Amino acid sequence: MQKIRVLDIEFENEIHPWEVPAFRGAIIESAGRKNIIFHNHKQDKFVYSYPLIQYKRIGKKPHLVCIEDGVDEIHKFFENMQEGVFLNERPYEIKIGNLHLNSFTLQVWDKAFLYRITDWSPLNQENYTKYGKIEDENERMTFLNRILTGNILSFAKGINWTVEKVIISKIDRIDKIKTLRIKGVPRVVFNVSFKTNVFLPNGIGLGKNVALGFGVVHEIRK
Repeated sequence: MQKIRVLDIEFENEIHPWEVPAFRGAIIESAGRKNIIFHNHKQDKFVYSYPLIQYKRIGKKPHLVCIEDGVDEIHKFFENMQEGVFLNERPYEIKIGNLHLNSFTLQVWDKAFLYRITDWSPLNQENYTKYGKIEDENERMTFLNRILTGNILSFAKGINWTVEKVIISKIDRIDKIKTLRIKGVPRVVFNVSFKTNVFLPNGIGLGKNVALGFGVVHEIRK
């Protein structure tokens, strides 16, 4: 069992999907590049850890989702917030719309919760090759389920939650498969519905490139 805080900051002015990296860059510059938690890079090398500040586009509006230490560090952005920035070459006014701070108790339950995950990027280059060689649809689902469970464990590790029970994850349905360019590289992403016995906070990311808004999780309430 682990308690965590999640702060969701919604901005007023809309952005396009392809502007999320530029929006991220504007926030990083405001906070200061010396603050590693905003960009997970140290001396130009990527820090392989779960991002505690994530940049997303939800309902056409940009969001910052801050988790645990990210909640404590977000003041560095507010202290230096620039109202006017450029997203690529487009002027953009940074205005805060809504802030929601919630506390969650994470644990492995004896029941399952139903979620959807959008633009989930589960496949690195090695896994993409393996996935492409699997012809049986059930085997493909088993392969993706294994990766999904690993993604949940990576999230747990990133917030220092020691999981003491077995995590069970099962994809119910794949709603969409598409190819997007992530950092200039074509990647296959999925929109899926899945069940797991772990309670997951709305808005967090799972999979690869969650800092750029991929793999956003939302609970499906019956």
